[in-house]
Amino acid sequence: MCAMPSAKRESRLLGLAAGALVLIFLLQAFLESRLKSPTSDEPPHIAAGLSYLETHTFRANPQHPPLMKELAALSLLAGGIRWPRNAETEHLIHGELKPGEQPEWAIGDQLIAANGPDRVMMWARAPLLLVAAMLAAVLFLWGRQIVGGLAAAGAVLLYTMDPTILGHSYLVTTDVGIAAFLMLFLFALWNYVRHPDGKRLALCGLALGALLCTKFSAVLILPVIPVLLLAAAIGPVDGEGEARHTAPRYRAARNDACPCGSGKKFKACHGAPAAAKTASPASPDRLRKALPFLYAFLAMCVVAVVVIQAVYLFSSDPLLYVKGFQRVNADHIKDYPTYFAGRIQDRFLSYFVFAWLLKEPLATIILAAIGLVALIRSKNISVTAKLFLLLPPAAMFLGATILADEVGVRYVMPALPFGHLLGGVGLAALFRMTAGWARAAAALLCAWVVVAALGVYPDHLPYFNESACLLRDPGAIGLGGGTRCGPLWLDDSNVDWGQSLKQLKTWLEHHAPGREILLLNTFGFPPEVYGIRCHKLDPNDLAVEPQPGLYAVTAHMVARIPAYPGASDWLRRVPPAAIAGHSLYIYDMTPAAASR
Repeated sequence: MCAMPSAKRESRLLGLAAGALVLIFLLQAFLESRLKSPTSDEPPHIAAGLSYLETHTFRANPQHPPLMKELAALSLLAGGIRWPRNAETEHLIHGELKPGEQPEWAIGDQLIAANGPDRVMMWARAPLLLVAAMLAAVLFLWGRQIVGGLAAAGAVLLYTMDPTILGHSYLVTTDVGIAAFLMLFLFALWNYVRHPDGKRLALCGLALGALLCTKFSAVLILPVIPVLLLAAAIGPVDGEGEARHTAPRYRAARNDACPCGSGKKFKACHGAPAAAKTASPASPDRLRKALPFLYAFLAMCVVAVVVIQAVYLFSSDPLLYVKGFQRVNADHIKDYPTYFAGRIQDRFLSYFVFAWLLKEPLATIILAAIGLVALIRSKNISVTAKLFLLLPPAAMFLGATILADEVGVRYVMPALPFGHLLGGVGLAALFRMTAGWARAAAALLCAWVVVAALGVYPDHLPYFNESACLLRDPGAIGLGGGTRCGPLWLDDSNVDWGQSLKQLKTWLEHHAPGREILLLNTFGFPPEVYGIRCHKLDPNDLAVEPQPGLYAVTAHMVARIPAYPGASDWLRRVPPAAIAGHSLYIYDMTPAAASR
């Protein structure tokens, strides 16, 4: 009689804990966003979103679907920021664009500078941050249904303290957006297969349409949906969530009367011989059960198409989505070589596996491994539930490995929350063990995750875990994990995406007032907007031994330049005087500094 109130109390406490974690996440990410300059991809996304809403044309940045850009633009309009009207913007909207011409990049820079970077970025980033918080909420709500409240709360802890998630949570890009709407769609689909009805089916279609409008790689989930629906049709659905059995089910013995009321013995009715009960998945009876779910998939797709047209503002060209899909990677350099572990070559098949192993906190990886074993071995979680938890991230991760440019762990962002769910399962398994060491280990791993987030604050984007330094430079391991060794392994948005110009300005004001710097920052936003006096360098300028001067070099090039054949390794050999935002390496090569 006392178990039910106790269970309700535990559920309430876990919900409160998850809510508190989401609030901490929002506060931490918002404060960090105020310190960060625009990253490489934000200006064109901001310009494109405003152009969509104010001109109803979709010529800017068509290689990404509109939803996340439109959310940012709605917020900008609420903040009084409008689409500029000048010769450049008129050319973008009405002019004849040459192949490869993308004026939205320069327009975005100008728009941000003209309206004030801090003001524009605050308004543009606010809805993206709310989308990231929505993901945390869905993670808890769905996790509670499918793996239980304790595991769901553990997943929220791992998500909200994940440096990669925190570093991307507020950016006006598509990476966290696709992860959030993928989780939202699967949450809707899970509730539909548990209790099929028209309302839940419509919600699935709405969520699927929104998902497809976040990033074109979302189409990778389409072949997975019929598999999940088929699994739900031919097998049990429910996992070990809170709503699952409160009492053990009665199962008749072989010679008892069958509970169905047929008057037959159980073995002659529902307890038929094993050969009859283990019918093929392709048996006519099971196929008849599966057909309604497959029709449901078609209905979801129809609703999703309507949502896509609505996000494109019911344009006169109904094929804008398809044409945009054909432009994927239009702003990427063709045959751009990949950098990994000090080497440069066309591709590394293991790139994204190692990116995940290096950039996720080690505690999260350990817990995810424990959770995977616990999930596979669990008899309380149905096969359907296991497929929901494992098949979508596998499809998204494999798709990125085969198709995506190898420039950042952000391309496997849709898979990360599933790792957090597995980690939550691992935490719950440890806490449920009676052995004292298991609970102590769980508490230690939780503390480790928190230290990973706080230790590198406010520079979460370039975070690397301790393994990055373990073999190369163990002495560089600190509260920020192995972030100092990141450029030894990866480049591009893994280490720097242009977000640290404001922090560079602060460093210069305190340590080099009035000095001009030699700047190599390949990610585009004009440093002059922040009042940084600089002479801009070309990568070739740093492939030789340096001349005297004060240098600021993006970690992207600290990684890449020494890897080219014949290039000088001075960027790695010479200790930097400072590292602004963990991503802009500052070298003082003046004679006075060298003599100190």
